[in-house]
Amino acid sequence: SFAYFTIKDRLPQILTRVIDTLHRHKNEFFEEHGEKGVEAEKRAISFLSKLRNELQTDKPVTPLEDELPDAVLWNQYLDYQRNLPNGNGEPSWFQSPWLYVECYMYRRIHAALAQNPPIDNFDVFKEGKAQNFFESQEAVIALCTYFQELLKNIKDLDEKQLQEELFKLLQVSLWGNKCDLSFSAGEDSSQKTSPLQSLENMVPYILVNDMEKVWSLLVNAKKNRTEGSNVRVDIILDNAGFELVSDLVLADFLLSSKLADEVYFHGKSIPWYVSDTTKHDFNWTIKQLGSANHMWMSRCGINWEGNLKKGVWVFCDHMFWTLPHDFSSMSEVAPDLYAELQKSNLLLFKGDLNYRKLTGDRKWEYSVPFHQALSKFHPAPLCSLRTLKSDTQVGLKPGQGEQIQASEPDWMVSGKYGIVQFDAGL
Repeated sequence: SFAYFTIKDRLPQILTRVIDTLHRHKNEFFEEHGEKGVEAEKRAISFLSKLRNELQTDKPVTPLEDELPDAVLWNQYLDYQRNLPNGNGEPSWFQSPWLYVECYMYRRIHAALAQNPPIDNFDVFKEGKAQNFFESQEAVIALCTYFQELLKNIKDLDEKQLQEELFKLLQVSLWGNKCDLSFSAGEDSSQKTSPLQSLENMVPYILVNDMEKVWSLLVNAKKNRTEGSNVRVDIILDNAGFELVSDLVLADFLLSSKLADEVYFHGKSIPWYVSDTTKHDFNWTIKQLGSANHMWMSRCGINWEGNLKKGVWVFCDHMFWTLPHDFSSMSEVAPDLYAELQKSNLLLFKGDLNYRKLTGDRKWEYSVPFHQALSKFHPAPLCSLRTLKSDTQVGLKPGQGEQIQASEPDWMVSGKYGIVQFDAGL
């Protein structure tokens, strides 16, 4: 399966890169922290080398030994895996659910640093995320320019034109999800060309296209809102770099077109899946844009700083997003987060990992309804924007998946196909 290839080949590659990154920053650690920094780097590397060996030799998954606030939840989850009636008793790297061990690896990478001050705040993936952003400059400029031109006459657009623009920016945000560094094991995956040019040609590759439903939900929410109530959209973020910029443009469009009054962004509280967005990445990206020497890029960045200051944009992170649980257990494991999401008019889930967690990462029949696969996770109407990079997919028309499978055996993992898949909730 694709899961086997991921655990056998991709994850060790990612660990090797992490170890290499720490090696390369040795002098920097020494300059900042003296011998203590170098000692910490050595300890972190030895911890990670041991982890890589455990992974490659299919050792049992061990409880976390750190004192971080989520350790208890992780160790409870390990007990749960041990006691599954159809499990193997002792989860190991190759004898466990893929979602669990993949999340577990990133949590162990975090522990390697968190347990070794003074380098405990070092993000081993930060360089790759920054590089992806800088290598996507042309696409970022094209998108910012397009958007700033659009803003000049957004007040004059009729409903049909607004709808067209929303669909365009939803698609840019969807295909922005191709830029994923965990998928390429850290290899260059930047967006080199303007994504707007190719949208027309990409439409046939959207296997489920519920953009109409998203539009009518937003329009109705706007029409029905009462004095003192706000239309709120939440975006559960995926990758930093170009994808994040495409999400920020979409969020700005929602406010500028008055389809939403406030947007909440949900990022990761620790470095995760190589290129996932943390609070630092979020703020750094907006600062980079604001100080860019390109007029429309800096206009975007400055406006977005303003949105954060005014409180119409809010960034939040929650430990739950970096736990191994799928979302059907959110109401139990993180009732506070579930209650927060219930305040939203629309939840936009970006990317593949969120889709895997929405659907429990199971090998569903392709035609199983999305609503069913969500297993009672319905805090609010939600939509998944995802390019396919793992082998779970639901909500297709009968025969649709099988038909593509016949001519393209790797269709579920190539990133070539996408979905905009909506569920109205209860």
